[in-house]
Order: sequence, then C-alpha cells, then structure tokens
Amino acid sequence: MAGRIRREDVEAVRERARIEEIVGAHVTLKPAGVGSLKGLCPFHDERSPSFHVRPQVGRYHCFGCGEGGDVISFVQQVDGLGFTEAVEYLASRVGIQLRYEEGGAPRPGDEPGKRRRLIEAHAVAETYFREQLASPGAAAGRTFLAERGFDRSAAEHFGVGFAPQGWDSLLRHLRGRGFTEAELTASGLVSQGQRGIYDRFRGRLVWPIREVTGETVGFGARRLFEEDQGPKYLNTPETPLYRKSHVLYGLDLAKRDMQRDKRVVVVEGYTDVMAMQLSGIGSAVATCGTAFGSDHARIVRRLVGDSGGSGGVQLASGTSVGGEIIFTFDGDAAGQKAALRAFGEDQSFSAQTFVAVEPSGMDPCELRQAKGPDAVRALVAGRQPLYEFVIRSTLATYDLATAEGRVGALRAAAPVVAGIRDAALRPEYTRLLAGWLGIEDQDSVRRAVTDASRAPAQARRPDDRGGQSRQQGRPDERRPQGRPDDRRPQGRSDDGRPTNDGQPERPARMPVPDRRDPVGQTERTALEVVLQAPHLVPTEFDELAADAFSAPAYRAVHEAIRAAGGLAVAQPLTAAGDATAWVGAVIEEAAMAVAPLVTELAVAPLPEDRPAALADYVRGVVLRLVELGFTRHIAELRGALQRMDATADPAAYSAAFAELVAVEGRRRMLRESA
Repeated sequence: MAGRIRREDVEAVRERARIEEIVGAHVTLKPAGVGSLKGLCPFHDERSPSFHVRPQVGRYHCFGCGEGGDVISFVQQVDGLGFTEAVEYLASRVGIQLRYEEGGAPRPGDEPGKRRRLIEAHAVAETYFREQLASPGAAAGRTFLAERGFDRSAAEHFGVGFAPQGWDSLLRHLRGRGFTEAELTASGLVSQGQRGIYDRFRGRLVWPIREVTGETVGFGARRLFEEDQGPKYLNTPETPLYRKSHVLYGLDLAKRDMQRDKRVVVVEGYTDVMAMQLSGIGSAVATCGTAFGSDHARIVRRLVGDSGGSGGVQLASGTSVGGEIIFTFDGDAAGQKAALRAFGEDQSFSAQTFVAVEPSGMDPCELRQAKGPDAVRALVAGRQPLYEFVIRSTLATYDLATAEGRVGALRAAAPVVAGIRDAALRPEYTRLLAGWLGIEDQDSVRRAVTDASRAPAQARRPDDRGGQSRQQGRPDERRPQGRPDDRRPQGRSDDGRPTNDGQPERPARMPVPDRRDPVGQTERTALEVVLQAPHLVPTEFDELAADAFSAPAYRAVHEAIRAAGGLAVAQPLTAAGDATAWVGAVIEEAAMAVAPLVTELAVAPLPEDRPAALADYVRGVVLRLVELGFTRHIAELRGALQRMDATADPAAYSAAFAELVAVEGRRRMLRESA
C-alpha cells in the first residue's frame, strides 16, 4: 500500500484548488468587503450569514460556530472524507498527479489522469443507462419500478437506468466516446471472456453508486428477465474506484440530512433507500453487497460527527459517534438473527444504536406501498434500542410462564446485559431484565449478571438463539452487520498534529479578549492585516518584541508569525500572489490550539475596500500597536525612575532618564508620521 502523500503535492493541491469554487458548490457566496465573500454556514443552521471565505489566503471561517480551515479541510468537513481522500478528490479536479512517500509511486488506479478517465467513463455510462430506461426494451424495468410505487421523477432523482440486453451495447457506446479497452477493463463496466470483453450489466435495472462527493464509481444492477442466470443483484467488482466496503448507496443524497439530523438509517437494498428517502427519511443508506463494517462506520462517523461523551455510538476503538445509527431488519427470524449478530460482533455499537423492525416482515419498500410514507416514518420513529431488542429477542425463545423457562431465560440474557460496555446503562438494563422476566427478586438477577460479567468475553456473546455464542459462520452479506471496528488512529501523528490519514480533531481553543477591550481589539486587528495584507504592513511590525502583545492568544499568534519569518517572508510571498502559502506557513508554526485562531484572523473582513484606503488602514492599525508598545515601555521606565535614588547612583539614573526621553521621542515621531 502506498504511503502518505508528499507534502509538496498537498501544497500544490491547496494552491490550485480555488476555495471559492469548492465552497461555492455548497454555499451561495456574496461579496463582503475587500477580498472577502460570505454566505450561510453549511455546518450549522443560521439566518444571517456568518460564514466567510477569503480566496487570497485560501481559508474559510464561520464566526457563528467556529468552523474554519483551508480548501482541504472544507472538503473533509462537508463531504465526510478523510484527509487523504479529500486531497485525492481535489487533485483529480485540478489535474494534479499525486505522489506517495513510500517509493513515490501512485496508488493503484492513480496513474496520471487514470482516475479522472475512470470517473468520466462512469459518468458516460450513467447517462447512457438513464437514457435507455425510456427505450422499448426497458419496459420490464419501468414495470418493476411502477409496481413498487416509483414514478419517472423518482427514477430520475436516484439516477436509475437500464442496461440493454445486448452483449456490447455499452461497450460500443464507450468506445465511440474514445475510451480504450484498458480503461474499460479497469472501470469494471465490462467483463473479460474468451472472445474478448463484453458488457457486465445486461438486461438489468441499474442504480449508480456514488461517493460522498457525488462522483459515480460503480453500479448495482437488479435482474429482470427469467433467462438471466446471474445473481439477483450484481454489483461493480472491486476496481481502483469502487471498493464495496467503502461505499454506501444513497450517501451522496443522504449526507446533508445525516449532518443536520445526526442520524443515519441503514437499510438493506436500493429500493429500500428510495422508499425511505421519498418518505421523508433523507438519511437512509444501504451497503452494496457486503456487511456494514468498520470502513462504513468511519464514513458515518465523519458525517454525523464525533462525540467524546458517553452518549454517542461507542465504537470498538473507544471513539464515539455523536448521533444515532438505526438498522432496519425484516421482522422474520432471519432479520432477528441479523440484529443479534450486529450486537454480537464485538458489540461495536452501544447506547445510540437502534433497531427498527416491521412486525409483519415488510421491508421499507413494501411498507411504503402497503401503508404509505407515514408508516415508513413511524417505523423509524418507533425504533428500539439495540440492547433492548437483543435482550427481548433472547427472552422470546423461552417459555416465561414456567419457572424452568424463566431460569433458562435469565441464564441466557444475563451475559447480554453483562456485555453492555456502558457502566451507567448496565444497572438499568438489569432492572428491566428482572421486570421482563417477571422475577421480583432483583438481587438474584443482579447476581446472575455479575457472575456473567466474570466470564470470558467470548462466552458473553449471544448466538442466534439468544444463549452463549458458538463459532459463527460467514453472515449473510446482504444484511447490515454492526461492526465498525475502527482501531486505526484518526487524524493524529505522534506529535499531536493532524495527519493525512483522517480528519483532525478539533483542539481546545485559547481564549481571546473581549471585543470591547480596546487594547485587545488593537492587537487583533494588527494580526488580521499582517496575515491578510502583509505587503502593506510597515516594517516597524518586525521590530516588535515578543511581549508586544498582552493577550496570551494574540501573543501566541505573533510568535507563530515571527517563527514563520515575519514580513521578510510574508511580503515576497504575497507580492508573488501566494498569500495562501504565507498563512499556511504561520499555521504550520502555530500550536494546535492556536491554528484555528490564525484561520479566523486571516478570514476576518477588513473595513476598507478601496486600495488606497486599505493601505492607510493597515498602516494606521500597525502603528497604533507600535505606539501601544512605546506607551507601555514609557510607563515602565517612569515607574523605574520613581523607584530609583538619583543621588545613590547618578549614572544609572541618567541612563534611565535618557532612555525615557529617547522612547518618548520615538513615540512622538511615530505619531507625526502617522
């Protein structure tokens, strides 16, 4: 596997990917002063725009919720991608070939332009399939959709298409668009036979499977004709673009609702996603021919948000998802087994994982047809905590009307309760278990749970029947399995800085002075102009001592500016039109808790929008700060003179007095020049 992306390539992506274009695809931006744009924040609900973008420095910041960063972190945040994925996505947009540190070779599928060509092939194929749905040969497909309550607009919304029955219909179409045999083979859109390549999907309804960014990377296809001897559902094979463990069908449409509602509903099929979303459950997604696993959980976590508290979805790694994950299972025995396995697989989820089961056994698509959208919404609203579902399913296999049945049920359910990781929930479920069993002696139930907790972890896992676990075979791949075993460290290197392996965690921010503090406001505005317009900043700024800033947060930013080289570095960079590199250099030198403040200062709107007025404003702001330093120094010198005895050490007193006169003279000259 290739290593980390080379640093110079990451910087090239930052420079080439225009932040106003990337953000503008998600947010309507309007001018907001000199070199600044603003709009409604995509990360929190607001009526008045507080989200600012400054293209010259390549940064954004929301003054409402505090989110901020560069073009890469924006893609990470808005599309739920890891650092590497975000860089790769942006690189493909701007035509940069990435290199990786281990050997410097591109990762599989990342040869120059190859990923973009494969994306283009899928886009052409999707358009072709969608057009074919209206053809005479697709009558069976249109009937299939209509019988399930999906009209033409629904098919268009979800991109549903039809693959003709011929062996090379798509192949000829793609060849006509200039795609080579090697590209088509790598795309997974064709299969290899003894006589050459041929269409993989033939005579089937097809659904586009998209990444969170909206790019189509594969397809799922449903059999329509009896003569088709293939599987009922056929997906794109593993390719450089498509990895079934890394995609969720409907995610591109669901991500906004997932971020807003902090909830994801995992269903079992493409039509179930359609039924859910058309019924108002916009956060519904489905796995594509595989179980719900650790990589899926990583995607979900990035979209619904991380939470360090105990109220989130607890993963095997100890991290938490700050939202709900709701699995829908059929109400039959197979669905109950799937739910039990979701619990038994290392108990990857905990307090905020739910199960929604339709008692009559209907899936969401069937439920929408039979009872309408309200019934689908009611199914999700009536979700049951996974713990409760597993325990009650375990008890249902025993006759609780008999003493023997209650004792057997207690022995089977106690290990389930003992396996609950959340120590605060375990006593509550112990009490509930006693009630469900009808056992008045809660102490005996508590002892059973305590005894079970001392057993090995493997013995505490429930099997399909509800007793202690046996070695399980491979689960039904079509059913979601709650196993997000996310043990890979996310977003941190050994020194605590963000890595390109995952999303950086939000560090604790240093407190800043109240905006009503005139000294603090002067220090803040001085830093704003140094970060945004260093070419206009007078050289006196570089003469400021380390203690020129009284507020610790602003002093830390000043230290980072000094460490990055100050005006000697900033002015040549900005003169060459590379303000992005200047701000990036300061952030590189800043501590983790200071970096967000640097972004905020670099994006803050400046009050002047005319070049001449801006130059005067910048000079005035910096000189006021320099004057504050002189004033502070003068006060210190006067205090020292008052404490000195002129008769005891005349020379020292004279030197101190001369220094006071000199500093006062410099302050007077500064005022006159200003």
